[in-house]
Order: sequence, then structure tokens, then C-alpha cells
Amino acid sequence: MKIAFDNNLYIKLQTKYIKERIEKFNNKLYLEFGGKIFDDYHAARVLPGFVSDGKIKLLQEMKDIAEIIFCISAGSIEKNKIRADIGITYDMDVLRLIDNISAMGLKIGSVVITQFCDQPSAEIFRKKLEARNIKTYIHHLTKGYPTDVETIVSDDGYGANPYIETTRPLIVVTAPGPGSGKMATCLSQLYHEHKRGVSAGYAKFETFPIWNLPLKHPVNLAYEAATADLRDVNAIDPYHLEAYGKTTVNYNRDIEVFPIVKTVLERVIGNSDIYKSPTDMGVNMAGYAIIDDKETRRAASQEIIRRYFKALCDAKQGLCDTDTHERIKMIMQQLSLKPEGRSVVLPAREKALAAGSSAVAIQLEDGRIVLGRSSELMTASAAAVINAIKTLAGIADNIHLLSPVVIEPIIDMKRNALKYKDTALNISETLIALSLCAATNPSVDMAMNCLEQLACCEAHCSVMLTSGEEKTLRQLGIYITCDPYYENNSLYLN
Repeated sequence: MKIAFDNNLYIKLQTKYIKERIEKFNNKLYLEFGGKIFDDYHAARVLPGFVSDGKIKLLQEMKDIAEIIFCISAGSIEKNKIRADIGITYDMDVLRLIDNISAMGLKIGSVVITQFCDQPSAEIFRKKLEARNIKTYIHHLTKGYPTDVETIVSDDGYGANPYIETTRPLIVVTAPGPGSGKMATCLSQLYHEHKRGVSAGYAKFETFPIWNLPLKHPVNLAYEAATADLRDVNAIDPYHLEAYGKTTVNYNRDIEVFPIVKTVLERVIGNSDIYKSPTDMGVNMAGYAIIDDKETRRAASQEIIRRYFKALCDAKQGLCDTDTHERIKMIMQQLSLKPEGRSVVLPAREKALAAGSSAVAIQLEDGRIVLGRSSELMTASAAAVINAIKTLAGIADNIHLLSPVVIEPIIDMKRNALKYKDTALNISETLIALSLCAATNPSVDMAMNCLEQLACCEAHCSVMLTSGEEKTLRQLGIYITCDPYYENNSLYLN
């Protein structure tokens, strides 16, 4: 992948700008941290060169002045809401993030369970956190929100929430996903801080949409595609245009809520000129780190098509509204994009048609396309990965990395001991078998050393993959999409 984004420049600019905002508010800033604090794969895909853990590296630059508050809504806990890109629930992701961030030397302040209405599972999660000595706070729904500002900015509104103890100049308020109550937590804290005589401030850090790119730039449209299920729409910030005569981009929810947020901030802080637009509230420098606009346009266009395929598959499985993919299709039409614009789509479909079984196509970095089909021995994705690393290692097609002597005992164990109906080796099982063979077979060892070269390769499957196989492909860094068809008619297996 061509590098189109200077990640080092981004961290440098972002650190400088956030520190300036902290100084503006007398050394106490609540920073609403949108997007993924870890594993921001969307940003890495649409901004080639963006490091998926770049935001946490940014915070490491300020670890001496920063602490982190995690927000999670009680409703998300109760509904077992899942973070789609890594396949775990929001509450489990909070635990994962706490572990990972703590290991990097950053201070975890506390966890706030927001919008609490006595949900039993949320109460269990609170007890679990407190049993592990993690400070946990409960915020109920704010009385009067969102229109009754008099009540919101009072002891009956934000004042009814417990004050979250903090000790650092920069308080990063983050969450595993949208709708977690980050903004309400920040504003509630401002109310308490100013009652205590602390002149704290608020700012918002969202990577997308990028405010200083054109409204219809593919990077910004890719954000619309990524949030099509939320019905987010990018728009020109009318408040910024009126105040400064400059065109900037924001998204509908921030623009719609800005009059209320501005009024709340004015009541709390006592300064009517603190922010004149939603764009003013932001501290995003990503646009200044783009060094190859053409490549970002290409990468973002590919991401939009990926989102289209994902929405088709999600709709097939009942995981999203059936019109989500139609909204993404409209975005594709604005850029004259078609599903077949992914170079791996047609080869996968043609292979499946010729073989009479499911097939996967993987495009290597040099443009070569490698194919794999399903069989009684292994799944299509497992076959495609084996063929890809053989190609990268320069191993002839007629040389088998896994002999029947290795595969058949595994299949027998799955069939007889585990009573599996589907005994074909999946990707994980195949990679484990290859790892064992690599100890005694130099060819296998050479091929396994090529696995890292699959990162950022495009791939497509003619049917929907199991969640386990899709997860393994993503762990390898492969950008996988699927056609919205089941492998077979089994209700349980699918």
C-alpha cells in the first residue's frame, strides 16, 4: 500500500494543538474522544499510513498530564451490544481497553456507566469493576435533556450526577462505541468543576469527518458509509460559515445539537464566545497530515465498497436495517463506484462458479490474484491463504505444504471425538497445523514467514464466512469482503 498519511506529523501536530487547548482553559480540559482509541482500522484503511493504534501513541506523548475516563451506556450492556470490527461486547471491550492502556503506562481514572435505569446486567458489570478496584460511577438519564437548559444546568440535572474525581490537566473521555454518553459526562463534569471554582473546559476529538476536506471527498463519504446504520450525514457547518465565512465539514448530529451544547457551555463556563461553531470545538489535525490525496481517495473508495458488502451481509443475517446498504449504494453512486470495483470480486465469483463450491480471491501487494476453493479437507479461505503464502515464498503449486498424514488425523478427531458435522480445516486449524510442520519442513517454514506480507491485501469470498474465519483473516490484516450468501442451507451452522 502506498503511504498517503504522515503519522509522525499527525502525532506532532495533534499533541501541540491539544496542549494549546489545555492552556486555553487554565490547565484543565475534558476531551471527548470519539472513534476508536485502539484498533482504529477504519482510519488505517482510508488514510494509508495511519497507524491503527496511533491515537493511543498520541496519548502516550502526554501520559504525564493525561488520565482516562471510560463511558459505557447501561443500555449497551443490557443489550450485549457488539463492537463489530473485533466481535466482542462493549463491556468486554472496556475491560480489554483498561488492560491494554494500563500496560502502556497511561492512567485509568474511572469507568462511568451512563443512562442507568436499574438494568440488572449493568449492575453486575459495576460490581465486577469494583471487585477489581476500578473506580465506577453511575450516571442516570439527565433530567430535562436535551431541551430544558434551565433544568439541565442545575442540581436536578447535571448536578444530580456524582462528581468524578480527577487529578490531571487532560481528562480523556472515551468509550467502546457511539451512544455511550461521552458528551453528557464531559458537560456534567464541567458543571461540577465550575461549582468548585475550577475553570475547566471542553473540546471534541473526532477523526471523521475531516473538517478541512471537501464535503464529498471520498474520505468523508467513507465515514458516512461506516455510520450508515446510524444515519449520520456529513454537512457544511453553517455556524462556522456564518461566524468566519469559511466552509468546513461536520456531521449532522453535532450540528443539530450545537445550539444546546453552546447554551449549556455558556451557562456553565459563563463565556458566550467560547465556541462559535461545532468545528471550533474540535481539535482534529488529521487533514494536515495527508501527503497523497490521490491515494487517500482510492483507499477511501475501496472502503466504501467494503462497507457496502458488509451491510449486505449484515442485512442477510438480520444485524442491521435492510435499507442500510441502499444508503451506502447512494454514496457509491456519487463517486461512480460499483461492487465489482474491488479487483477480487469477479475472480472469486468466477472461481466459485467453475469449481461448484465457495471460493476466495486474495490480491497480493504486486497485483497478482491468488485463489482458493472449499473442499472436504479445508475451507476456501484456508486454501486461499495457503496458496497466497506459497506464491509469496515462490513454492511450486504442485508442492503440498500439508500432507494427508497431517490433515487426516485432525479431520478424524473432529468427526469422531468432537462429533463435528463440518470437518474441513478452517484457517486457524490450518495455520496451527502449518506451524507444527514448519519445525521439520523448510518449505513450510519459508511459507509461514510470508504470512506478514498478507497485511493490507484485499480479499473476497463468494459466500459469507463464519465469524471465526472472518476474525482470523482480519487478524492477518487482510481486508475481506463477502457476497451475501450462506455456504449451505443449515440454519444452525449459519
